[in-house]
Amino acid sequence: MVEQDPHQVGQLVQSLEAASKKGKGKKTFTCKKSTFAVAGSDNIRVDSWKFMDWDYKRDDLPTYARGLFTTRLKEGRHEICTRGYDKFFNVDEVRNTKWESIESSTRGPYELSVKENGCILFLSGLEDGTLLVCSKHSTGKRDDTPLSHAQAGERWVETHLRKVGKTVQELAIELRRLNATAIGELCDDEFEEHVLAYDEEAAGIYLHGINFNVPEFATLPSSEVHQFADKWGFKKAQFIVMDDIKAVKDFLDKCAETGSWNGRDTEGFVVRCQIREGSSGPYRDWFFKYKFEEPYLMYRQWREVTKAVIAGKLPHIRKHKKITEEYLLYARRQLAKDPKLARLYNSNHGIIAMRDGFLKERGLKGSEIIAMDAKEETSRNVVLVPVASIGCGKTTLAVALVKLFGWGHVQNDNLAKQKNKPRQFALDVTNALALNPAVIADRNNHLKRERQQLIEDVTAVFSDAKYVALQYVHEPKGFLLDDIRRVTRERVLSRGDNHQTIRAGTQDTKTIIGIMEGFVNRFEAIDRDRDPDTHFDEVIDLDVGASSRENLEKVVTRLHALYPGLIERLPSGEELDGAIEAALNEYHVDKDLSWGYKKNEKQDKKNKDKGINTRFHIQDPTILVKNIEYIGITVRGTAIQELLSSIFPKGGPPERAKLYNHLINARRIQPGFHVTLMHRSLNQQHPDVWKQYTDLYIQRMNERDPGDPTTTPNLAEARVRVERLIWNDQIMAFVVRLLPVDAEDGRDAQSWPCVNAVPHITVGTARPEIKPKQSNDMLQQWLEDGTGSDTGLWEAEIPGVKVLEGSIVPVMMRGR
Repeated sequence: MVEQDPHQVGQLVQSLEAASKKGKGKKTFTCKKSTFAVAGSDNIRVDSWKFMDWDYKRDDLPTYARGLFTTRLKEGRHEICTRGYDKFFNVDEVRNTKWESIESSTRGPYELSVKENGCILFLSGLEDGTLLVCSKHSTGKRDDTPLSHAQAGERWVETHLRKVGKTVQELAIELRRLNATAIGELCDDEFEEHVLAYDEEAAGIYLHGINFNVPEFATLPSSEVHQFADKWGFKKAQFIVMDDIKAVKDFLDKCAETGSWNGRDTEGFVVRCQIREGSSGPYRDWFFKYKFEEPYLMYRQWREVTKAVIAGKLPHIRKHKKITEEYLLYARRQLAKDPKLARLYNSNHGIIAMRDGFLKERGLKGSEIIAMDAKEETSRNVVLVPVASIGCGKTTLAVALVKLFGWGHVQNDNLAKQKNKPRQFALDVTNALALNPAVIADRNNHLKRERQQLIEDVTAVFSDAKYVALQYVHEPKGFLLDDIRRVTRERVLSRGDNHQTIRAGTQDTKTIIGIMEGFVNRFEAIDRDRDPDTHFDEVIDLDVGASSRENLEKVVTRLHALYPGLIERLPSGEELDGAIEAALNEYHVDKDLSWGYKKNEKQDKKNKDKGINTRFHIQDPTILVKNIEYIGITVRGTAIQELLSSIFPKGGPPERAKLYNHLINARRIQPGFHVTLMHRSLNQQHPDVWKQYTDLYIQRMNERDPGDPTTTPNLAEARVRVERLIWNDQIMAFVVRLLPVDAEDGRDAQSWPCVNAVPHITVGTARPEIKPKQSNDMLQQWLEDGTGSDTGLWEAEIPGVKVLEGSIVPVMMRGR
């Protein structure tokens, strides 16, 4: 038993409180605090503390517990009442889960627990003898809404305890005596189906951990967890113990071939061991996970394509095309026979029965399908799509792959500036794909619209093309960008003029850094749940700070596992070394296509002789102005998110929050927020307004720093007051009022015209086919009819006065 230190816990709560009140910014982390009243207790309230998932990769959090609840005792001091595991990551997901790090920094015994496929629950005892049952970040509800995970857990706890003749209060008292949280996985297909099946006999709470309620992560070994489970009637997560890490790796790799262990499909394993920092630090408890991709991903794909068919949408099949099409024929027949199945399926019931019915009809197991598919796997028409900023090493990696396998390599930087350059790039990729089994589409592809354009144009020619993203990870930006800037600048500035568009040997350093900053700040990470990134068959995450040799080995190993027909044999270490050496030493550029200037070699030579650098001329703003799509006011996204959270608190009326919850769960909230002042399509109706903004754009462009000609400057500062939120079942938008801004030089306050009848900020739309501009139609209806059940419109006023600072910016048309 490990006791709590009141002073240490008090400091932790103080740090969490401070983090919950921080303003969000690139270099800060924030912690969301939620308070719950514990039903059935002596008026006890508990606080849940939650960091954003990407923040757990930082090294400065006050705690790394994922699932942490505190409370205040009657005597006044704070205590930890529930303590989950420290956030643990998949193999290769972060630096200390790379195999070489695991091998050098950890020690056994290594306990490999089967990863059950349900929802996590925490059980702990409170001061008054109440058993607290929590899901990851909330307690049970006590209203007429559907059964929550915590409530379902409470019922299962009672069921398990009855079997061994014990009571809920006895369990609470025992957990409090131990100062511990029991952690289990709720697996109950009657309550909620996931991907793997649990029949009536297998359903229940699988106990897999007991943590001490202290800030530093400390947990009991699995053998003692099993003893506790036997005593209190819980099911047990299976585990095996190994002493040698190499044996662990061999075992996991072998299981991953079929996605099963002991004859049963499983999601993977959680590995428990101890780790230390450096070569002499103390060891501490530590977990990592090894997730099996198949057949889990195939089952999940079957679930998603079935829901797409039910919704009347075209299903997107990433992998296992032939067997998935056969499955869909079966699913369509079942849905046609019994229309009730569609409603149940959308409520996550009948998913496993549909899948098992198909497998039974085919007489196959999931693992057998995976083995068959591995033999028939793709051997051509693979497009590798780097997602990077300048200096990440994408071209070095691409040249090394070409050295190893002779694949096609299309470099966007080798194309001269032209009106249809993105289309030309895609055309060159398709031409190369006709001659090669795989092609590297060597462009930064750091914007979603770039990825969408490439995928659409290539798919139009090769409908069976498969896309693999090579993503140089930039998120969380607040934590990673400083290192990314340092590493990439060092690489770019040291290579001199050996690049088509970044001439570090001739252009001044400020210009180079300005160009690089633009790419880093605009970088949009891949989101496989939203278009266009749903079309990637695989995303291979790469470390910007790692060597090209490390990233090459990771890419080659992953591609071999994905497409054994494409890479039949893994290259040796010597071959990988040779490919990188050749890429670094043999690669040079013959073209000078530096951004933003017209080539005039004779004049350049004259100027160079005179000591004048004219390598970078500013493009004509009177030409660029024709590419403006709209003028808008950008506002800070975190302020909008905070407003939404205050309008739709947890536990609020579910009908009122229906669209908001859908936008959250479907990731349909806009990635950025702005007030559209005027779109170019309205320039005939409002020529004076359009001229006011475009003239200002030209003026600001001409005022730019000559040393930083690539930056599009803000036109002006702006202020907006958020007044109310309006929504229906398809679209949600804030109504705002534009406020004057005092000019710094003492002139009259400037106000900015908006041609929309109601200035607004669109929050999100329910489906991709509903365009943000339809907010105008909804708000016109609101002006005419108001809100209420007869209009289908909802309204929420903003408490107090909420004024947001923003910037007026021109947004250019796609591809310009």
